[in-house]
Amino acid sequence: MTSNLESYPFAVRPLSADEGGGYLIEYPDIPGVMSDGDPPEQAISNGRDALRSAILTLQEFADPVPAPGTPTAASGQRVPRTIHARLTERARQEGVSLNALVSTMIAEGLGIRQSKRR
Repeated sequence: MTSNLESYPFAVRPLSADEGGGYLIEYPDIPGVMSDGDPPEQAISNGRDALRSAILTLQEFADPVPAPGTPTAASGQRVPRTIHARLTERARQEGVSLNALVSTMIAEGLGIRQSKRR
């Protein structure tokens, strides 16, 4: 079951200075699974470790492991198809999931915007 960690959607957000800085990653499909790190790529790596540990613990205690959320097809309803295609290609080139790429880009953008406000 731990072989499909990439299938689990996650959210990454920058942490404020009051929260200790860096980035927080959370997995909505498995409540309580979260980690942090700086830069966002480290938060994602740490998050995968936390997710792996949580799944192994659930399996050890014979608890059900929630299935990953179902990604939706590229309909162009949320992101224009051309942008989706460009992001998909960039994720392929970088060897990461589309979700990881977009989450990192958003987190970095939010971090830059927050640092300009200070």
